[in-house]
Amino acid sequence: MAETILIVEDELSLQETLAYNLKKEGYTVETVGDGRSALEAARRLKPDLIVLDIMLPEMDGFEVARILRKEMSTAILMLTARDDEIDRVVGLEVGADDYLTKPFSMRELMARVKSQLRRARLLREEMGRPEASPPRHETLNFESLIVNLTRREVTLDGIPLQLKPKEYELLLFFAEHKGQMLSREFILERVWGWDFIGDSRTVDVHIRWLRQKIEKDSANPVRIVTVRGGGYRFEG
Repeated sequence: MAETILIVEDELSLQETLAYNLKKEGYTVETVGDGRSALEAARRLKPDLIVLDIMLPEMDGFEVARILRKEMSTAILMLTARDDEIDRVVGLEVGADDYLTKPFSMRELMARVKSQLRRARLLREEMGRPEASPPRHETLNFESLIVNLTRREVTLDGIPLQLKPKEYELLLFFAEHKGQMLSREFILERVWGWDFIGDSRTVDVHIRWLRQKIEKDSANPVRIVTVRGGGYRFEG
């Protein structure tokens, strides 16, 4: 069954070009041109990927991503017209999985689309695959912070934390490497995958989110500490 991609782009010529090329690759494609229509289409289609422009009528792409990320885990590839770091950082903070700066080549877009869809497929397979044997430890305990491997749930002082899938994967990776210094590049390769098209700032953004949820004072973290000139270390 063909994977479904929702294109949210108000520039008609670009919208048509994207749709044509994605359909040619065998994907099912639907297009809309404003933020409110994007929300309606995403809720109706439950697409495998959303290609989302930032500058949109009715509601901008940041707000669309922020709303959708609370409702679904669909991969979001954001398009920005400016090569501005703030756009990329904000896009990641509201839940985008990747970003692409205009103008871009169709080859680069296709590479990112395929990368995101591949990761989504692997995640679905992993979640649907029965475990051959139970995990060695059902929970990982770090005083008041507990990671329940069976339920994929994290609690702090007995209160469940609302972690995004990538935040959970990142925390679990840290927990499995407690006390080790991990470089940004190593974290990016192991948590995001070798085929992720992005840079190490993605790691910094997600660690900042994670610290806000698991640290008593995220400005002075004691669980995930920064190793000057190296990367990060999880102290538990």
